[in-house]
Amino acid sequence: MKKKEVPQDKSNLESANFRELCYAVDENGEYTTENSSGWEPKTVALNNAIDEINERIADAKNRVIAGETSPIEYYMELHKMDVGILASYVSFWQWKVKRHFKPSVFKKLSDKSLNKYAEAFDVSVEELQNISK
Repeated sequence: MKKKEVPQDKSNLESANFRELCYAVDENGEYTTENSSGWEPKTVALNNAIDEINERIADAKNRVIAGETSPIEYYMELHKMDVGILASYVSFWQWKVKRHFKPSVFKKLSDKSLNKYAEAFDVSVEELQNISK
Protein backbone atom coordinates (compact mmCIF):
# COMPACT_ATOMS: atom_id res chain seq x y z
CA MET A 1 0.00 0.00 0.00
CA LYS A 2 1.10 3.55 -0.53
CA LYS A 3 2.30 5.65 2.38
CA LYS A 4 -0.69 8.00 2.17
CA GLU A 5 -3.09 5.00 2.24
CA VAL A 6 -1.87 3.61 5.59
CA PRO A 7 -5.03 3.32 7.77
CA GLN A 8 -5.47 5.91 10.50
CA ASP A 9 -8.77 4.66 11.96
CA LYS A 10 -9.61 5.25 15.59
CA SER A 11 -8.86 2.42 17.99
CA ASN A 12 -8.85 1.89 21.74
CA LEU A 13 -5.05 1.77 21.64
CA GLU A 14 -4.95 5.33 20.33
CA SER A 15 -5.61 6.74 23.81
CA ALA A 16 -2.41 5.07 25.02
CA ASN A 17 -0.43 6.82 22.25
CA PHE A 18 0.14 3.41 20.68
CA ARG A 19 1.11 3.40 17.04
CA GLU A 20 1.68 0.39 14.85
CA LEU A 21 4.63 0.45 12.48
CA CYS A 22 3.65 -0.49 8.95
CA TYR A 23 5.59 -0.81 5.72
CA ALA A 24 4.41 1.27 2.80
CA VAL A 25 5.63 2.53 -0.55
CA ASP A 26 6.65 6.18 -0.70
CA GLU A 27 6.39 8.60 -3.64
CA ASN A 28 9.62 7.22 -5.16
CA GLY A 29 8.39 3.61 -5.09
CA GLU A 30 10.72 2.72 -2.19
CA TYR A 31 9.63 0.77 0.86
CA THR A 32 9.49 2.90 4.00
CA THR A 33 7.82 2.79 7.38
CA GLU A 34 4.73 4.68 8.44
CA ASN A 35 2.91 4.82 11.76
CA SER A 36 -0.74 3.78 11.85
CA SER A 37 -3.15 4.68 14.64
CA GLY A 38 -5.41 1.76 13.78
CA TRP A 39 -7.37 -0.16 11.20
CA GLU A 40 -11.06 -0.85 11.69
CA PRO A 41 -11.02 -4.66 11.16
CA LYS A 42 -8.12 -5.02 13.58
CA THR A 43 -9.88 -2.75 16.09
CA VAL A 44 -13.05 -4.86 15.92
CA ALA A 45 -11.06 -8.05 16.46
CA LEU A 46 -9.15 -6.51 19.37
CA ASN A 47 -12.35 -5.24 21.00
CA ASN A 48 -13.91 -8.71 20.67
CA ALA A 49 -10.87 -10.30 22.28
CA ILE A 50 -10.91 -7.79 25.14
CA ASP A 51 -14.64 -8.36 25.68
CA GLU A 52 -14.06 -12.12 25.84
CA ILE A 53 -11.25 -11.67 28.37
CA ASN A 54 -13.45 -9.43 30.51
CA GLU A 55 -16.23 -12.03 30.42
CA ARG A 56 -13.81 -14.75 31.55
CA ILE A 57 -12.60 -12.53 34.40
CA ALA A 58 -16.17 -11.78 35.52
CA ASP A 59 -17.11 -15.47 35.26
CA ALA A 60 -14.10 -16.50 37.34
CA LYS A 61 -14.93 -13.88 39.98
CA ASN A 62 -18.54 -15.07 40.19
CA ARG A 63 -17.36 -18.67 40.52
CA VAL A 64 -15.01 -17.67 43.37
CA ILE A 65 -17.83 -15.85 45.17
CA ALA A 66 -20.07 -18.91 44.66
CA GLY A 67 -17.36 -21.13 46.15
CA GLU A 68 -16.86 -23.12 42.94
CA THR A 69 -13.19 -22.20 42.41
CA SER A 70 -10.35 -20.52 44.27
CA PRO A 71 -9.13 -16.95 43.84
CA ILE A 72 -6.11 -18.32 41.99
CA GLU A 73 -8.24 -18.91 38.91
CA TYR A 74 -9.66 -15.37 39.12
CA TYR A 75 -6.23 -13.74 39.39
CA MET A 76 -4.90 -15.97 36.62
CA GLU A 77 -7.64 -14.69 34.29
CA LEU A 78 -7.23 -11.11 35.51
CA HIS A 79 -3.53 -11.20 34.63
CA LYS A 80 -4.22 -12.83 31.26
CA MET A 81 -2.35 -16.01 32.08
CA ASP A 82 -3.10 -19.64 31.41
CA VAL A 83 -2.28 -22.60 33.65
CA GLY A 84 1.05 -23.23 31.93
CA ILE A 85 2.26 -19.67 32.33
CA LEU A 86 1.12 -19.47 35.94
CA ALA A 87 2.76 -22.81 36.74
CA SER A 88 6.06 -21.52 35.40
CA TYR A 89 5.81 -18.34 37.52
CA VAL A 90 5.11 -20.21 40.76
CA SER A 91 7.33 -23.24 40.00
CA PHE A 92 4.55 -25.80 40.41
CA TRP A 93 3.45 -28.52 38.04
CA GLN A 94 0.37 -27.60 35.98
CA TRP A 95 -1.69 -30.36 37.60
CA LYS A 96 -0.85 -28.89 40.99
CA VAL A 97 -1.97 -25.39 39.96
CA LYS A 98 -5.25 -26.87 38.68
CA ARG A 99 -5.63 -28.69 41.99
CA HIS A 100 -5.18 -25.37 43.82
CA PHE A 101 -8.28 -24.11 41.98
CA LYS A 102 -10.35 -26.29 44.35
CA PRO A 103 -11.52 -24.10 47.24
CA SER A 104 -10.95 -26.88 49.77
CA VAL A 105 -7.34 -27.32 48.63
CA PHE A 106 -6.74 -23.56 48.41
CA LYS A 107 -7.78 -23.10 52.04
CA LYS A 108 -5.08 -25.56 53.11
CA LEU A 109 -2.21 -24.02 51.11
CA SER A 110 0.95 -23.22 53.03
CA ASP A 111 2.12 -19.66 53.54
CA LYS A 112 5.01 -20.39 51.19
CA SER A 113 2.64 -21.43 48.38
CA LEU A 114 0.33 -18.48 49.00
CA ASN A 115 3.31 -16.14 48.87
CA LYS A 116 4.37 -17.59 45.52
CA TYR A 117 0.94 -16.94 44.06
CA ALA A 118 0.70 -13.48 45.64
CA GLU A 119 4.08 -12.54 44.21
CA ALA A 120 3.13 -13.84 40.75
CA PHE A 121 -0.04 -11.74 40.80
CA ASP A 122 1.61 -8.74 42.47
CA VAL A 123 -0.94 -8.70 45.32
CA SER A 124 -0.74 -9.29 49.05
CA VAL A 125 -1.65 -12.69 50.48
CA GLU A 126 -4.70 -11.06 52.08
CA GLU A 127 -5.85 -9.71 48.69
CA LEU A 128 -5.27 -13.15 47.20
CA GLN A 129 -7.47 -14.78 49.81
CA ASN A 130 -10.24 -12.13 49.70
CA ILE A 131 -11.01 -10.98 46.15
CA SER A 132 -14.11 -9.09 47.22
CA LYS A 133 -11.93 -6.46 48.91
